[in-house]
Amino acid sequence: MDWQSESPELWAYLESLHRGDILSGTVAAIEPFGVFVALDDGPDHPILPGVGFLGIPELSWRRFDDPTDVVQVGQHVACEFLGFDTYNAEARLSLKALEPDPFEAFADRTVGGQEFRGTVEKVVPIGIFVDLGDGFVGLVPSREIDGRPAAGPAEGFEVGDEIAVVVREVDLPGRRVFLSRPESGQHAGSVLPT
Repeated sequence: MDWQSESPELWAYLESLHRGDILSGTVAAIEPFGVFVALDDGPDHPILPGVGFLGIPELSWRRFDDPTDVVQVGQHVACEFLGFDTYNAEARLSLKALEPDPFEAFADRTVGGQEFRGTVEKVVPIGIFVDLGDGFVGLVPSREIDGRPAAGPAEGFEVGDEIAVVVREVDLPGRRVFLSRPESGQHAGSVLPT
């Protein structure tokens, strides 16, 4: 569809927006692939439920199972404008851009050598995933546990066990925190923000 000629008011509105603009609107529809937002000062979209669109990764910094864990139809939201999707004639938005990044806060308050107690979330051949709280899950690699590459899931650990881990390095640009077990110290795993 040629949006520019078929819907000139919509096209002109979208062209007038600038990256970083704060737009408000009402959640019009929630789909498994994202959320449509009817913008307060924008025209109606001729086909879609709203001119604004929030992709799943832009809903929240925190891990969630379903978009309805973050927003509800009818909820009024403020979002940052990311860009003009000319193919769908919609404003790509971010809800999380207006919230503090919990990884930055974690990095600010965490130093190398700091010990955490966490809960084993998953035991897999590559190591142990440890829930550190605050939405962060760390990986202690198998080599940290037995000192050798993994042949199978680490033994002696079960989901729900509480264990100690040590932060080796915080990599803010890479959004990783490297971990090891307190009794070892040569190798590192990584924490994955959720």
